Amino acid sequence: MMDRYRATSALVFLLLLQGCTHPGLRQALRQSVPATDASPRILAVYEPWFGHPQHISVGYSSQDPVVIRKQIDQARALGISGFVVDWYGDREPFNDHSYALMQTIAAEKNFHVSMMYDEAEAEQGQATDDALAAFDKFSETYLSPNAPGRQAYLTYNERPVIFIFPKGGHTDWNRVRAATDKWNPPPLLIYEDRSTSFMAAFDGLYAWVNPGKKGWAADGSNWGEEYLSDFYRKMQSKYPDKIAVGAAWAGFDDSKASWGLNRHISQRCGETFADTLKLWRQYYPADRPLPFLLIATWNDYEEGTAIERGLAKCGADSQQRPGQ
Repeated sequence: MMDRYRATSALVFLLLLQGCTHPGLRQALRQSVPATDASPRILAVYEPWFGHPQHISVGYSSQDPVVIRKQIDQARALGISGFVVDWYGDREPFNDHSYALMQTIAAEKNFHVSMMYDEAEAEQGQATDDALAAFDKFSETYLSPNAPGRQAYLTYNERPVIFIFPKGGHTDWNRVRAATDKWNPPPLLIYEDRSTSFMAAFDGLYAWVNPGKKGWAADGSNWGEEYLSDFYRKMQSKYPDKIAVGAAWAGFDDSKASWGLNRHISQRCGETFADTLKLWRQYYPADRPLPFLLIATWNDYEEGTAIERGLAKCGADSQQRPGQ
């Protein structure tokens, strides 16, 4: 099996072959990769809703098994070991079906899959009831011993890993934690890096695309270095007992999203991806590597973070926006 040094090298090198060819960048990327295999397991967020009429057309359906197999093969060739798939429970049947296909095919491909629960935008009682029902369904449908593709599910210290994407912020996560603690084995709950009164209910935090305290730059030049640095420092000083999931992103551009707010992070001709991919090394030594690095994202074309088709082509303007 490809070790983590070679996997990380393949990721940055092949993405550059598909897109950006900035002079000298390939050499810089090679130098950014550790000389040992003490590096994070690389995951990527996967959006399962393409083909649904509420989302833009990207030329494929997330429910096409041929497409899923191709995506997994491509991700593995880049050194990505698993997809973290957005999942809404019964609120989004289309996404649920896509997830079922992904887990089954991932098992065939010796690939990993993990669920990212998208919190309901509802009042506290309803949001909590929704989460409890959704987690119960997920456990029975996808984590039970006989569930199709169960062996593909991502674990850490032999416990399934579940990511949580907060929205309304009205879920009582202490109740959810109490319920999931009864599972065998209980899952690890990883929350997005943001303020919450339920920190004790979570086993870890994951970083997400964020420009930091200075906010979004009109030209996209603020790629999030301050935010990521603050995240890594906080996890080591304030939450050393929790799992830190770092992040990497190629850029951001929500102009194609119906909910867009004209926010941009430039790909900087591939440098944004290279910089976010390696920043963790400044804070985690070889003998205590970051457990996971989450790429945001594999295929979110509506917010301009997808790496599936490579990085943006280089132009005369190195501050070009993602997708241009």
